[in-house]
Amino acid sequence: MATEPGRRYSEAEWKARVNLAAAYRLTDHFGMTTLVYNHITSRVPFTDDQFLINEFGLGYDEVTASNLVKIDVDGNVLEEGKRNINPAGFVIHSAIHAARHDVLCVMHTHTPYGMAVSALEEGLVPLQQEAYQFHERIAYHEFEGVAVDVDERERLVTDLGDKNALILRNHGLLTVGSSVGEAWVRMWLLELACKTQVLAQSTGQPLRQAPAEAMERTAAFFEGFQGRPEWAWLLRVLDRKDPSYKE
Repeated sequence: MATEPGRRYSEAEWKARVNLAAAYRLTDHFGMTTLVYNHITSRVPFTDDQFLINEFGLGYDEVTASNLVKIDVDGNVLEEGKRNINPAGFVIHSAIHAARHDVLCVMHTHTPYGMAVSALEEGLVPLQQEAYQFHERIAYHEFEGVAVDVDERERLVTDLGDKNALILRNHGLLTVGSSVGEAWVRMWLLELACKTQVLAQSTGQPLRQAPAEAMERTAAFFEGFQGRPEWAWLLRVLDRKDPSYKE
């Protein structure tokens, strides 16, 4: 049920705001933040050129449904008053929201294991069941410096193509989804895949890999796994901890 601030928005937009605010709070809860940096965005329902993003300078634990900022793919702020936006957040997210209308949510992180794998020449090496969903299904984008150049947008979406996970070389991770929950859980699992790889490689022992056909079969299973049953539980976790994300 929308609180008073939600009356400024349609029911569909308010629901999108609540889910996106939850994604920020969960990212903080699970320790996947980098101070006030990085960004998660959600397309404004029934639009192709508008999305919601955090106000630059707020911690993820301070994000609420009502203090998210609505902008368009040209960088225009569609909210009242002066609102600060992370330039890199605009460049990365506007590129994907403009090019991939099947995507509702885009998430970008600088998680420790994701950054470690982004610096490896071989990139991601899926090594266990959950990680196999990324088998032959992860894209790479070369590092071009801090992502504040709008000219980089075309190269970024070309590299992403039709995939739902991207490793930004020497930078971090990016996932997309048809819902906020899908993009968020995919990011959690991608960081887990990176962590598993780094830990396994750190032993210095030979790595045992599953047969290619088993990896492909597992990846196909995850592609057919509809919905994110974890999301309802994750929201319950937040509601018990601090429901102020809904304000």
